[in-house]
Amino acid sequence: MSDPSSSAAPRRAVTLSQIVERFGGQLLGEGGVRVDQVATLESATGSQISFFVNPRYRRQLEQTQAAAVIVKQETVGLIERSLIVCDDPYAYFGRVSDFLNPPEAVVPGVHPTAAIDADAQVHAGAYIGPLASVAAGAVIGERTFLGAGSHVGARARIGPDCRIHAGVCIYHDCSVGARAILHSGAVIGADGFGVAMLGERWLKIPQIGRVIVGDDVEVGANTTIDRGALDDTVIEDGVKLDNQIQIGHNCRIGAHTAIAGCVGIAGSTRIGRYCRIGGAAMIGGHLEIADNVEIGAATAVGKSISRPGTYSGALPMSPHAEWLKNAAHIRHLDRMAHRIRELEARLADLERKRR
Repeated sequence: MSDPSSSAAPRRAVTLSQIVERFGGQLLGEGGVRVDQVATLESATGSQISFFVNPRYRRQLEQTQAAAVIVKQETVGLIERSLIVCDDPYAYFGRVSDFLNPPEAVVPGVHPTAAIDADAQVHAGAYIGPLASVAAGAVIGERTFLGAGSHVGARARIGPDCRIHAGVCIYHDCSVGARAILHSGAVIGADGFGVAMLGERWLKIPQIGRVIVGDDVEVGANTTIDRGALDDTVIEDGVKLDNQIQIGHNCRIGAHTAIAGCVGIAGSTRIGRYCRIGGAAMIGGHLEIADNVEIGAATAVGKSISRPGTYSGALPMSPHAEWLKNAAHIRHLDRMAHRIRELEARLADLERKRR
């Protein structure tokens, strides 16, 4: 049996009028123009549609060969080309791209080399790929795709319409909701890092919680989500995780939060809903992050954040010689602050004597 994900979907072509009818917006130009793919302003051809939001790409906008461009109202008049005018061109572009590039339909079946325990429940409408394994008591939902070499542990549950790419490991008792996408190398439910010093050696503490992943969650390649030590690690609905993220045991990631690559989140931290966390940010353990918080790339978060807003802590890049000088000053900040306080006190004393 062949892997159904390997077959190419036929390219669909739609008119601009059909796009506006489906997604809204205002069409300026010929509604009968047909497009069959999305592209950048620079690479687009006469059968493709692009978008424009960043003024830095004004030159590419003026030179584009795209059949149409999705823009904001203030862009109208800059080029003589069919336009779709909307409030958020990038989001609109994303919806059009999703429409023109639908995922492959799952062809039900089980590859001959797959290993499915007799006590597992695999829906007849699911696909189980080459060398994939499904342990006892596991449940695989309807229209779910389980890629080559993936493993679903004992009593784990995967909802309907999920796409589990090759080489994903979902440990025992973990749960994945509907319409999830798990990319290759993702590990759901490995032991959390729980150890205690006993005499002169480390004692491993059993990690008896689970990982609960909600609906419409995407987990990037080689991202790891540890199971809870006692309570569960929870990834709420709509969370989007980039590649190579580490989420420690007993964390809770609020609904519709997006986290960029290489972020590390230590155990028992709770992150709110609709947060955005930049790449390589490091978040300490046992912290609380409020809803609607944006954390800049490479920011180190060492204490809880109770108010929505944008927080950044990384020093900007500078020439190396300048950076060395600034780093030397940073080492002495506490001493400098103490001296400043002393000088302020002396100045205040002098001012009082003048009066």
